[in-house]
Amino acid sequence: MLNIFDKVVYQIYPKSFQDSNGDGIGDINGIIQRLPYIKALGVDYIWLTPIYPSPQLDNGYDVSNYKDIDPMYGTMKDFENLIAMSNQMGIGIMMDMVFNHTSTQHEWFQKAIANDKKYQDYYIFKESITSPNNWISKFGNSAWEYEPRIKKWYLHLFDTSQADLNWDNPQVRKELEEIVLFWKKKGVSGFRFDVINLISKPKEFIDDDIGDGRRFYTDGINVHKYLKELVKNTGIEDMITVGEMSSTSIEHCIRYSNPKEKELSMTFNFHHLKIDYKENKKFHIQEADYKKLKKILIEWSLEMQKGNGRNALFWCNHDQPRIVSRLGEDKRYHIESATMLATMIHMLKGTPYIYQGEEIGMRNAYFDKIEYYRDVESINYYKILLEEKKNPQEIIEILQKHSRDNGRTPMQWDRNEKNYGFTRSTPWISVGKQADDIDVESQIHDPKSILSYYRKLIDIRKKETLISLGEINFPDIKDDKIFVIERKFKEKSALILLNLGEDEKSYTIPYDKYEIVIHNYDKLIKEDSHILLRAYEAIVLKRKYN
Repeated sequence: MLNIFDKVVYQIYPKSFQDSNGDGIGDINGIIQRLPYIKALGVDYIWLTPIYPSPQLDNGYDVSNYKDIDPMYGTMKDFENLIAMSNQMGIGIMMDMVFNHTSTQHEWFQKAIANDKKYQDYYIFKESITSPNNWISKFGNSAWEYEPRIKKWYLHLFDTSQADLNWDNPQVRKELEEIVLFWKKKGVSGFRFDVINLISKPKEFIDDDIGDGRRFYTDGINVHKYLKELVKNTGIEDMITVGEMSSTSIEHCIRYSNPKEKELSMTFNFHHLKIDYKENKKFHIQEADYKKLKKILIEWSLEMQKGNGRNALFWCNHDQPRIVSRLGEDKRYHIESATMLATMIHMLKGTPYIYQGEEIGMRNAYFDKIEYYRDVESINYYKILLEEKKNPQEIIEILQKHSRDNGRTPMQWDRNEKNYGFTRSTPWISVGKQADDIDVESQIHDPKSILSYYRKLIDIRKKETLISLGEINFPDIKDDKIFVIERKFKEKSALILLNLGEDEKSYTIPYDKYEIVIHNYDKLIKEDSHILLRAYEAIVLKRKYN
């Protein structure tokens, strides 16, 4: 069985990583160009967000052909070269499988709206005078779109250009298995499954009188059955796999990721990233609730451990704002807060994921005009919030905090080069407004940089079974801004002390019995039996043994 706990995954958003041909869009050859950097970071896998042909209405998550490479990223030969070169470096490639929906430009959907009954059953079409129910899509507005050519409505839980597949149709499941086998044969090492817990829809599509409809299709009745079937029929049980789980539960994630279930290696959940959502609404913002953050991280860690489930650990991805801007302080305490947040994730039990640029502390984009935004969700919600009578400046301030485009600005390689070395032409999306002092080049040889700190964290996970395999626990700390993690493995133990804010905190500990494993300040401040935790301080202490 694959040991995933000592592994670290690096997520690449190809469109924004490295442009090799000067068209302003990142590509496969750009990734190849940067493989030595990724190797030096010490990670084991690269997760690529979708590089399939797509109209790019949702930046590649609207797939029009699952078995090819979008020309904007290169050719299949380029991809095969990437596989070969990354494997030579001991790095596996994980492909992103978008199986809840296809683009409406996909051949299957085009045949469906040409009145081919076989392909109409590949999707969820309903005959109705009005929208079949009142469900709301994840991007706002109705989850149903009328198709006049066949006089039917189709379900789209995301954008209108992303039609949901009918997994209850065995032929659909067979088609998707063949896609997995196609990429497996190419030599990929693993798969990430996009919103995979939404694939099993109810038999009846009734109105939701208390919500947006998600309670009827999240972790649906056949989802575990279908996942088991997919894994068994494609032989990917011993490959690294991760499922993105939308609005899920611990109970389901234990089932998804417990090796005995033979479904997935691990799961992403997003509950810890909704602590600054007012009334659980992404574009209604409140101050982060640190008490809630601690409660969620503790509960998920302990319950998944108890049920032998496996967590994918992360702060950032292509759908999230930059964590240093969100939960840290990205100016005065930029280095301290970025490294503290990194320590928290990498010292939890599970498999850490690093999103491109996170390892150098990239900030939110802070775009000040709607014209800078490219994300369909952000543009949709700008219009929706205008209709709710919010003023344009207030909406921009919301997007500056929560837009997905915050994580999609170009990777910052070298501040002395045009567009930070990402491209020699005009990038598809602008470099962030607060990018000036952050780049790889200035950090790569600096032992006190955020990048160097990430390398140390990755090295610790690989060398310390205490961290990769150890049991996790959490001492009861009443202060919302102090987070303490305890790890134990056989006779070894460690304490991780984290200050989540700017105010100094004191923690009682017999510090002479511990040695420092990693610390984001130069030295400890000790007073009697107390350690003084300064702004965003992070200390990993291992118990000494004679």
